[in-house]
Amino acid sequence: MRALPAVVAVVFGIVLVGATPAFSDGATPGADVQVAQTLGDRDLTLIIRRAGRPPAPLRVDVVTHAGTPPGRLELRASTAGETVSTTKVDLGVTPGFYRGTLRVDRVGPWELAVDDGAQAATIPFVVPALVASPWENAVYGGFTAAGALLFVALGLAVFGRIGFALVSAGGVVAALATAITAGALAPAIPSPPAPGTHLDPTFDTVGHPYRRTSMTDFSRPPVNLTVGMDGADLRLRLTDGSSGRPVDDLLVHNDALIHLVVVSPSGGMRHLHPIRVAPGDYRARLNPSEPGAYAVAGELARRGGGVQLLRSSALVGAVASSPEHQGNARLEKSAGPDGAGRPPVELTKAVRPAGTPSTIMAAFGSPTLQPWLGMIGHMIVVGPVDDTQTPVTAPIWAHVHAMLPSSPGYPDRPDESVATFGPDIRFTYTFPSPGTYLAWVQAERDYSVITVPTVVDVPAAEGPRG
Repeated sequence: MRALPAVVAVVFGIVLVGATPAFSDGATPGADVQVAQTLGDRDLTLIIRRAGRPPAPLRVDVVTHAGTPPGRLELRASTAGETVSTTKVDLGVTPGFYRGTLRVDRVGPWELAVDDGAQAATIPFVVPALVASPWENAVYGGFTAAGALLFVALGLAVFGRIGFALVSAGGVVAALATAITAGALAPAIPSPPAPGTHLDPTFDTVGHPYRRTSMTDFSRPPVNLTVGMDGADLRLRLTDGSSGRPVDDLLVHNDALIHLVVVSPSGGMRHLHPIRVAPGDYRARLNPSEPGAYAVAGELARRGGGVQLLRSSALVGAVASSPEHQGNARLEKSAGPDGAGRPPVELTKAVRPAGTPSTIMAAFGSPTLQPWLGMIGHMIVVGPVDDTQTPVTAPIWAHVHAMLPSSPGYPDRPDESVATFGPDIRFTYTFPSPGTYLAWVQAERDYSVITVPTVVDVPAAEGPRG
């Protein structure tokens, strides 16, 4: 009986130190939301830092890249149609991080508006509730009950009620067993579905993640994409394939709401990240440099609907040619020396017959690459192309990633402030059919996105020998 207080104290301390609070969206405490945005002529990354228990400050980092013009942005945090907080962020000529601080006062779905004075991008995010899981409640409740029953047992023993004291002591053992079992099993029990990802964030599961909802099917129909030009901007309209209504439940997928790849008639490629200006209405500054048909492919993820790749095209009339925007990816070349005098990026190709994995390696010369869109590197593949088949009609479009190494014990992936990756990036891709493919390798260094165009000739697989 005398050993029970020491046992309770030691075990309670171990579980208390090892316990971590559970967020209602299932995210690890400290996780951030990173979203790339093509806002006018600026290519930005917005990092929405994880807020604490509301009311709380909300820190937003605006990451600029080489060539981003300086200026002032207004950031607004709103929920349920109400603007709760605003701040200004002045962007300098030096690419990098610029910080603004907003305020959130409740859990649930929110929107961050990023306004440059001409356009305003709106980014959805969720402020999660900090709640205890049933397993944590079992741990703390078990230890609380064990402590209370221990004092009862000691009191009964002092007054000579040995039988009742033994019953209370048995309750202490049962309460301890419950607490220890719950603490041991808690790390292996999956978190509830995350509002804003698998679940609609307007449901009460944001504040009560373990409450069962009447909805059991969160799947969504495919998305229809229509593309048009609005001056220098591409205008994208997303509609539900079943109802025809605007689609407004996109997820942040690989650090963007939409990954848009645009290939010009001569083979120049732009990797854009359209901004949301209204439900189902997205814009991206293209600044076309040549007339003709532009091939357009958008990669997105819809809540409950998985990742989708949408294809379209945009017809551009006469434009004023701009030499700095010209680029012909049909010519084999690599990026030239940059402003720091680094050597050009070298590509090494181990191309195998169609249907078997090929490897393309890009050597950047130094281990100073930064994560971009949650990856070390990206490779865009379009083809096969020939004199009769253009990127608009090419059957294969692919977006290949070079993944970041895992970081066990860290709450989130590294952001663009980390420049320790590389120098070599390897991409493995299985070209499904023989022919000539256009490919572009992309990586970030010194807050500049480097694009290396190349051509890959894929041979046909050998037939069976007779």
